[in-house]
Order: sequence, then structure tokens, then C-alpha cells
Amino acid sequence: MFFCQKLLFAVYYSSSMNQCIKKSYSEHAAVIYGNAMYQSKKYLQRSVLLTAYCLPRMEVSHTMLAIFLAPLYILINIYIVRWMILWMGACTHLFQTPLFRVCFAGACTHFFQAFAFRACFAGVYIFLSTSLLTCFLIRKPPALHRFLKNTANYFQGTFLYILIVIVTTDFCRLILKHTLHPAWMYSRKAFVVTGAVCTLLIIGVSLYGIFNQWNIKTKTYDVKIDKQVKGMDSLKIVLLADIHFGYSIGEKHAGLLAKKINAEDPDLICIAGDIFDNEYEGIKNPKKTAAILRSLKSRYGVYACWGNHDLSEPILAGFTFRNAKKDYDDPRMRNFLESANIRLLNDETVLIDKRFYLTGRKDPSRCRKMSDTRKDPDQLTAYLDKTLPIIFMDHQPDQLDEVAAAGADLDLCGHTHDGQLFPLNIITGLVWENSCGYLKKGTMHNIVTSGAGIWGPNMRTATNSEICSITVHFYPARPNSSDPS
Repeated sequence: MFFCQKLLFAVYYSSSMNQCIKKSYSEHAAVIYGNAMYQSKKYLQRSVLLTAYCLPRMEVSHTMLAIFLAPLYILINIYIVRWMILWMGACTHLFQTPLFRVCFAGACTHFFQAFAFRACFAGVYIFLSTSLLTCFLIRKPPALHRFLKNTANYFQGTFLYILIVIVTTDFCRLILKHTLHPAWMYSRKAFVVTGAVCTLLIIGVSLYGIFNQWNIKTKTYDVKIDKQVKGMDSLKIVLLADIHFGYSIGEKHAGLLAKKINAEDPDLICIAGDIFDNEYEGIKNPKKTAAILRSLKSRYGVYACWGNHDLSEPILAGFTFRNAKKDYDDPRMRNFLESANIRLLNDETVLIDKRFYLTGRKDPSRCRKMSDTRKDPDQLTAYLDKTLPIIFMDHQPDQLDEVAAAGADLDLCGHTHDGQLFPLNIITGLVWENSCGYLKKGTMHNIVTSGAGIWGPNMRTATNSEICSITVHFYPARPNSSDPS
């Protein structure tokens, strides 16, 4: 409520922008921002108390972090809306066009027409920016919850680029103001043009990301393992991970994946975790989705391991919570895999056709939340015949040295999404030894996929959704051999 009052207060003051812009729009902006910040103090205090009251039985660490970040998120949105409203104030000539007059014919004067438009804009932005919270709190009716969840997922990505573009532009403005002092910087025309360019850039990047996430690529790899396999000189594996079946990903995406995978005519299909997106209820039609996955064709079948999102927990703006009355382990997820003819390997190894081993590891994050343990790589390979090829599925591309030392020949991973959004792809490259693509550790080949789906923001701007088609060539061991791949 205080947030709404604060924004409407800014809308009212910005209606006089037409006169103030000629003097100094930055001075007028300071008035709006100062009043908004003053009125927001009580709201921020109450928001902390309200959040602490509403989430008493959730995980403390994530709850406390969300509480501390909530005021920051509110202040950032105030900062964004302030510049948006100021820009609309500079575009007052648009309020005199016939189309605008028709849309706001009920407002008789130019002042109230402009005010009505900006009030409507503020209302829409409040709805979008608070959808992250409302989709978490409002669970019924299911149709409304799904609408709010999808709205929040789209807004998250757009919000990132709104913030990046506005902050970058504002930073450049401050540099020019305190260095070159160009006269044109204070003109209405420069402000209007700059705002228009920023708006088009945000819309363009967001639309590209939304459509790009549906464009599933096929990335190919050829690797060589110096082991003899009787009656087989190569093995074709399709690797996919991070599908995240839920509110954003459903049967349509499953159909696209099935078509792509079957076109590769694989011998083996490996799903390296994050099949689900935390909330099983998010899958709109699980039976139909499982039926589509049953259409996957391969010589040796479809195998999977768990990822860190393959458990039941609600999500608020990327923060996961646990209700003390509900177990993390949702049996519907296992039943889904069984109905889709996908075999789960949970720190287990299978010998396939007496020719090669396939090991699926538990996910460390999932184990921590469920108070579970997972075996070390050398424990998983201790009793295996190491003259045969050993293939690992591990959701997170971690412990690469340990997996290589344990005798694995091929390690298949996901988890990173290769950042999914710019500039997060730069961060993942710094965090992980191999954030995406191919890496060789000793004689072991490590391949990390950027993922077949999305998590959080319903878009991909820096990376592609993909499946990996991996052709493994087998050769007898040779002295001083080198891998040309």
C-alpha cells in the first residue's frame, strides 16, 4: 500500500515535467526521489516484519536473505520508475496525439490525461514487480497462480535488462555531467531520444531472449577412449540436462526435444539432472508430457540422475524455501520417470550390454537438503572392470579431478545453463572450471551442456538451449597416444 502511494505521488509530481525540464529535470527528479524515499522508510520496516511473520516455518538462511534483499529490491524499483516517469513527462507532446486522446477520453484536460496515463503505467509496473511475491503467496485458484508465476518469470529477465540499461545510461550521464558538460545533455530532445533508445533496447533484448529459448540447438562432440569394446567401435550418446519441467516448460518443449533427440538416432540417452523445476504442480499436463518422453528411441534406453531442483520446495524470486510439514522428496517425480521409461541412477552403476558402465551420481545440493550422503567417485568405481569404458552422469561439473582419478572415461554434466542470461554467463565462466563445453582431465573427457530448458527468467540471451550429440570412438590402448579431438 505504501509502495502504491509512493509511486502515485511520483506520478503527480511528474505531471509538471513540461515546465521543469527546461530548467533542470535532474533537480525535479531529486524532489520526486527524495519524497519517495522518505515515504518508503515505514514501508520497508513493515515489509521486514510482514515477511518474518508470513514465513515462520521456512528455512532460516534463505528467508533471512530474502528479507534483507526485499528493501533493496523495492528501492531499485523506485529508482527505475522514477526515471520512467520523468521520461514520460518529457514526452508530453505524445499526450496531445489523437490516439492518446481517444484512449483517455474520460480525462477532460491535458493535465489529467497525462496523469491518467502515468497512473496506469505505475499500476501496471507495480503489478509486474510484485508478481514475484504474489505468485508465491497466492496458490488458489490454480489458474491464477499459474498466470502470476508465468508473469513473474517473464518479468525477472526483463527487469534485469531494465536495470542494466538504466544504470548504465545514468552512469554515462553522470560522467558527462562532471567532465565534458555538454549543453545538449540538458535538452528535452536528448532526454526523449535517450529514453526511446533505452526502451527499444530493453524490448528488443527481452523479445530475443523469449523466442531464443525455444530454439533448441544440437551441439556435436567426437571423443576417443583408448579401450577395446568387443563388437563395438563407437557409441552415440545424446546428453541433455536442465529441462526444468514446470510452469515455463511443458509438453510443447518435450515434443521439440523428442523430435531433436530421435533425429540423432542415439544408442544411449543421458539426462544429467534438473528434470523438474522444484514444484511438480507446475507441470500442466504430466501424463501427456511423460507420454511424449516415452517416444524417445535409443538402443540402450534412457537414463537420468537427480539435480538440485529435482525436489519439492516453493521458490520466491530464486530463493527456495521448505515448509516443515512437507517432505522434500516428492514421489510423483519418481513415478513420472517410471511412466516415461526413464531409469534413475542414484549413486548407482549399471553394466550395459556387458560392454560399458554407466554411473549416475547423487547431487550434492539435493543431498544436503535431504540430509543424505553420496559416495565418492572412487567408491563408485572400486569394483568395476576398468578395462571397460566407464561413463559418469553428474549434474554439477564438480570434483573433476576426483572423477578422473577414479577411472571415469567420460563425465557428462549440466547445471550451469552457461549463465543463461548476459552478464551471468561471464560469472559462471569464473565459478566453474568447465562452465560449458569440452574439457579433458588426464584421460577423462568432461562435457557440460548449457541445458535443454530454462530456470527462472523465461528467456535465454547469452546462451542457447541445446542437446549434445556425442560420438564416442573406442580404440585399443597405444603407447604415447594423444587425443586429437
